[in-house]
Amino acid sequence: MPQPALSENALQTLADQIKTWGKEMGFQAVGITDIELGQHEARLQDWLDKGLHGDLGYMAQHGSKRSHPEELIPGTLRVISARLDYLTVEARETDNREDADHARVSRYAMGRDYHKLIRKRLSRLAEKIEAAAQQLSGESVTANQFRAFVDSAPVLERALAEKAGLGWIGKNTMLMSREAGSYFFIGEIYTNLPLPIDTPDDKNHCGKCTACLDVCPTNAFVSPYVLDAKKCVSYLTIELKGSIPEELRPAIGNRIFGCDDCQSSCPWNRFAKPTDELDFQPRHGLDTAQLIGLFNWSEEEFLERTAGSAIRRSGYEGWLRNIAVALGNAPSSIQVVEALKRRLDDSSEVVREHVEWALERHSSL
Repeated sequence: MPQPALSENALQTLADQIKTWGKEMGFQAVGITDIELGQHEARLQDWLDKGLHGDLGYMAQHGSKRSHPEELIPGTLRVISARLDYLTVEARETDNREDADHARVSRYAMGRDYHKLIRKRLSRLAEKIEAAAQQLSGESVTANQFRAFVDSAPVLERALAEKAGLGWIGKNTMLMSREAGSYFFIGEIYTNLPLPIDTPDDKNHCGKCTACLDVCPTNAFVSPYVLDAKKCVSYLTIELKGSIPEELRPAIGNRIFGCDDCQSSCPWNRFAKPTDELDFQPRHGLDTAQLIGLFNWSEEEFLERTAGSAIRRSGYEGWLRNIAVALGNAPSSIQVVEALKRRLDDSSEVVREHVEWALERHSSL
């Protein structure tokens, strides 16, 4: 990618404009960093070498492109990282729900899928930067000058956001912010503009707190800052295909898509502010839904009600599998047993296996 000739003053002006434009587009914070990720690259490789990624094969693919942005997009010099909060008032109100018949869905998945929304905004931001850079330099800037990403490529987004000053990576491996906790999405723009970089917060603000580690229902943390994905409820209910290990099923409780426990227990999340983004508001009553009602969805209903939702990632088979486990963990009742029995002849062997396991948990009825 050719580099437009811009003075240091022009680059600083542009960097300031980028942050202003980002906030005008709805991002709560925007930062800029270089592409040096050596320390994070070593940690990633160690994590992969220990097999802690489970079936997340994509984490080991693409060679070193994940930790070398200039290999993914040749010529990249800087990464612009943006934060968009997603916590809704409704989601906050269900934080402490203890009703075991209630279906717990991770807060980020209650509304519409965030990928398109954030990518569209980042693309608009990239267009404004491109036009401004061209005006400042008086030269033509190619369309490849800027590339926006939102979980769509091998990008170490949390590491880049940390370097860009958006927060620090906490003991639960989430990106944390003193102003917003951790209920937010992040996205990136790769550019070859040598923009001035922001200073990261060089202090880890987790201190001696281990609330996130202590609350994990499956003890998925090997140590602070190290997660065994194979035991994480989010991995088990979203990424894992096939059978969930029996020894982990009881600990899943009524979580049917993801898990927020390591976030909701974090003291910093008391600073998380509700968003007014309409796309992130709960849809189809997912913030109050009961397990049996969701278990009765046909595949057509599932596809219709999860259109434009991250929940599609689990697939219908995974959806029923997860709810079967949750019903197995629910208090015994005639209604629960009858709902499970109606799925004993399901076409999916995986679903049947988990239904049978759940029924054994209610064998006294």
